Amino acid sequence: MRVAILGAMPEEIEPILEALEEIHKVEYAKNSYYKGKYKGVEVVVAYSKIGCVFSTLTATLLIEHFKCDILLFSGVAGAISEDLQVGDLVVATKLCKHDLDLTAFGHPAGYVPEGNVFVYSNNDLVNLAKEVAKKKHIELKEGIIATGDQFVDSNELKEKIKTTFNADAIEMEGYPVAVVCDAFNVPFVILRAISDSANDNASVDFDEFLEQSAKQSAEFILAMVEELGKK
Repeated sequence: MRVAILGAMPEEIEPILEALEEIHKVEYAKNSYYKGKYKGVEVVVAYSKIGCVFSTLTATLLIEHFKCDILLFSGVAGAISEDLQVGDLVVATKLCKHDLDLTAFGHPAGYVPEGNVFVYSNNDLVNLAKEVAKKKHIELKEGIIATGDQFVDSNELKEKIKTTFNADAIEMEGYPVAVVCDAFNVPFVILRAISDSANDNASVDFDEFLEQSAKQSAEFILAMVEELGKK
């Protein structure tokens, strides 16, 4: 079993790299990939860079080139649901792309022909995340994560996404990673720690809480890898 661990920014994978053994850096397709082991489990870690294009590319390479069997995404997100606060952990039950809009042609928001509005996470991995949370006495929330190629710092846009997709959190990479994994039939899960409230103060909160929230998510992902090694 080889597990891919993907983030979008250096801050999201640095705590993971610090915990690995036998690290070997591989430069490929204008990015860096880190092969190593954690608790005896073989892993490949990378950060894609921000946005859907880069996360699509990196997820594809982790599966096709590095032959990973499972993909875990670790990172931060903005809260849409009022039930989510900075530092909370949320695992995606399903994901959508909030800025994909063919409504002019009569399609629902987030939909393209031959596609789906939502991509669903792997149930076994979601349940594993819940098991890890229970063991670590951490509250883990489940919800819908919306992805788009923009940093949301507007109460108006936040409310629109909430109303349209019933989304709980928002970020910039998860949905295309889910699409890639679904296409290759690779189990995946997207975990996010809340770094801001996606409102008019989002950029300030994001800068303040990025590293703290990224570390929370990374530590949880590593606990999931450890559990996977016991299966």
